Amino acid sequence: MTTPSVQTDRFVHDRLPPRDQWPAFRYDLPELQFPDQVNLVQRLLDHAVDLKGWGERPLLRSPQVTLTYAETRERVNRIANYLVHELNLQPGNRVLLRGGNSMGMALSWLAVVKAGLVAVATMPLLRAVELGKVIDKARPAAAICDARLLPDLEQAARQHPGVLAHIVRFGAADDARDLGPLAARQSPEFEACPTAADDIALLAFTSGTTGAPKAVVHTHRDVLAACECWPRHVLRATPDDVVTGSPPLAFTFGLGGLLVFPMWAGASIYYPDVPYNPETMVRQMREHGVTTCYTAPTFYRQMAPHARTIGIPTLRTCVSAGEALPDATRQLWKDATGIEMLDGIGATEMFHIFISSAGADVRRGAIGKVVPGYQAKVVDDEGREVPRGTVGKLAVIGPTGCRYMDDARQTRYVPDGWNRPGDAFVQDADGYFHYQARDDDMIITAGYNVGGPEVEDCLLTHPAVAECGVIGKPDDERGMVIKAIVVLKPGQVGDAAMVKALQDYVKTTIAPYKYPREIEFVDALPRTETGKLQRFKLREKSPP
Repeated sequence: MTTPSVQTDRFVHDRLPPRDQWPAFRYDLPELQFPDQVNLVQRLLDHAVDLKGWGERPLLRSPQVTLTYAETRERVNRIANYLVHELNLQPGNRVLLRGGNSMGMALSWLAVVKAGLVAVATMPLLRAVELGKVIDKARPAAAICDARLLPDLEQAARQHPGVLAHIVRFGAADDARDLGPLAARQSPEFEACPTAADDIALLAFTSGTTGAPKAVVHTHRDVLAACECWPRHVLRATPDDVVTGSPPLAFTFGLGGLLVFPMWAGASIYYPDVPYNPETMVRQMREHGVTTCYTAPTFYRQMAPHARTIGIPTLRTCVSAGEALPDATRQLWKDATGIEMLDGIGATEMFHIFISSAGADVRRGAIGKVVPGYQAKVVDDEGREVPRGTVGKLAVIGPTGCRYMDDARQTRYVPDGWNRPGDAFVQDADGYFHYQARDDDMIITAGYNVGGPEVEDCLLTHPAVAECGVIGKPDDERGMVIKAIVVLKPGQVGDAAMVKALQDYVKTTIAPYKYPREIEFVDALPRTETGKLQRFKLREKSPP
């Protein structure tokens, strides 16, 4: 790194994995060449106003107010000044951010990173015990929290005395302690911290995993590189886009899609007052002229009937990620809206999407091809590439990659310089990648390899099924048997006759050996806040 780090707090730098455990980083495209000194918020926000002439364009929207790029910069600068001059935070200090998708959360994140601090965004549904694990791992010096979510954070802070020196609230305009009035007294001018490209911008805590949380480190270079890959080459975002969605900003899928990627394109983002449900999301997309939507497959499936009856005439791009997209859901959404969904696979460890296809490049049953800027292959357990058409494990390299902070699991994710996201794939002769399952979701039954998502996809096309999850259950005779956990639609009865009907349906729709020998009916499936099905919880409830 030619430009020395300006982050005087070396906590994260000192806990990076040894260099020989890092993935290979590739910057092969011209647009991936960044100066050694770059601050990503200066690049995305200051340059938008000063160099690109976007100052009067809308950036942040809510039901009550719209902020232009210039107005957003002014508010970001005031918050950054408060953090630096009132709280005396130093470059490299971690700042915990707690809130849903809102202007307050977005402004705070941008101010933290512009000031050279490290953003540690947390899911709004985390409770005190989970926040305590984040505090213990990241050791933040300060927190910025939605006023409605303070109790759990304050409880976690009490259980970790001496860590959080400051807790600042936002979203309580009548409170003198609210960040809004506190920052309003600060100067609207703030010179971005002259961070090195490889200085730390954020810690992203993984979602939906078991055991201790993993903190993924991403630099200013990482985030800017991600902007130049999938948004440029696949999404093809434009300044006229109005973007919305449900993934939290604390999730890198949400951070990219609902903040930094629209800023890179000169577009705007609409944040609702309260979290979306399927009907309100459709109605607000129509009302506010949304062109681009991000959410998980389950939410698209639930939105489809509302989209059909209400209509969203401005909508043109629908991005699905976070979990496998069943073809049944893709077709249901297309029938309701006429829009071919843009599927993609990404990872917190990689920051965002690295395999995807859009428009005419979509191939039914495939997630897509590798995004320009990345390389991907399907390998065996020893890292050797397997023949096309063979199931193996996905391996990826590119301009972003996994660096866990102070975590022995680094070598499991990056065993040989290639990132291993933990997914089983098949690559076909034309280079399309077909998702099979998570490595640990591959069901091997009587010698057959069965991907749980394929069986789920089949069951979802049955008119009685609302949702389902498929797992392998240990079995002495077959090694594993396929078990389906099913949520039925209203009015359907989960009895023996329904079990047989669903089993017969699978047998006649896909290969008979893939039918679920056991079916359990439940009222709801366990999911993360980002919409991912937590199959490990289903397995915990199905002991051998």
